[in-house]
Amino acid sequence: MSLNNTPTSERIHIGIFGRRNAGKSSLINAITGQNLAVVSDVAGTTTDPVIKSMELLPLGPVVIIDTPGIDDVGELGKMRVIKSYQALNKTDIAILAIDSTAEINDDDRQLIKRLEEKNIPFIIAMTKSDENENPSVPKDFANNLIHVSSKTGKNIYELKERITKLRPCTENTNRIVADLLQPGDFVVLVVPIDSAAPKGRLILPQQQTIRDILDAGAVSIVTKDTELESTLNNLGKKPKLVITDSQAFAKVSKITPDDIMLTSFSILFARYKGNLKTVVQGAKTLETLNEGDKILISEGCTHHRQCEDIGTVKLPKWIEEYTGKKINFDFTSGTEFPEDLSAYKLIVHCGACTLNEREMKYRLKCAADQNIPITNYGILISYMQGILMRCIAPFPEFSE
Repeated sequence: MSLNNTPTSERIHIGIFGRRNAGKSSLINAITGQNLAVVSDVAGTTTDPVIKSMELLPLGPVVIIDTPGIDDVGELGKMRVIKSYQALNKTDIAILAIDSTAEINDDDRQLIKRLEEKNIPFIIAMTKSDENENPSVPKDFANNLIHVSSKTGKNIYELKERITKLRPCTENTNRIVADLLQPGDFVVLVVPIDSAAPKGRLILPQQQTIRDILDAGAVSIVTKDTELESTLNNLGKKPKLVITDSQAFAKVSKITPDDIMLTSFSILFARYKGNLKTVVQGAKTLETLNEGDKILISEGCTHHRQCEDIGTVKLPKWIEEYTGKKINFDFTSGTEFPEDLSAYKLIVHCGACTLNEREMKYRLKCAADQNIPITNYGILISYMQGILMRCIAPFPEFSE
């Protein structure tokens, strides 16, 4: 990924929903002016949500989500419908595609109900209007509806204009780290290079943090944990802050003098997503765990797991060592996140750098509604190593 690209998590997510053969894929191609989605007369062509990042004028950088039909049938069909509804959790703006040659039915009404429950702004696009110019439309949907044709281009521009007007008014104005810095400050970023590190690039939170430091007029110095001590000795100027990968907390904490602020990428992103106080409180749940309790470890992204993967290997090991108890663990990644969390005593989430604000808020609300404590990787690791208070000390919200 280029540093100049808008990360997926920062883009407006536009979800296209509807029954099979409602014209969802054709509508996406018409809106974007590209052949992004496979179009076929065969019902159920889209079998999994398809996500594409792009520029959509006049809205700007967006993510388009093409979803399976909400009326799919059979065992596989039910699973596809679940995937479609899961896509609502990350959708900022929804388009419900309804075939003009058919009538609005219970599947459509059920989706509209869910959109309203989740406060997702939406438009009903009556597709294939070239085949039926005067479809029957219930009066209660008339003000939220537009007739379009992907074939002739009818009202496609108008649809895009209406999508733009639904753009969320409150975008994330938080900063990752820039609000803690002054121009000219030095910030040292500790990036271990081990078997789990991607070849030839930095991971997304590291890239975004570097960019935020540059925007503040500060100076970023990137080093490995094995080179941190010599880096600090040779700088010639005391850094304002050291930011480390959570896995290296113990080593970095010992090397970094107490008069230099210390935190981690995952802690910064918990703060950036607006949930730092919640996850700090959640870490204390470790003290109340009993033998056989179950913990959910959830990652927002999907990646090839290494033999020393932090989520599935290191964290479970560290938690059992800290508690002295045998704990049961479940793992999820990507868009997978259980609606029923009642089996868990604690949720340990990643920093959520790849999740947009709406999806992370959904996960936090799920946990809060079911009274399940939630924390994240960096917070939990720093808590187990006895350095949590030091790692949250840089943040004004904890100075009260």
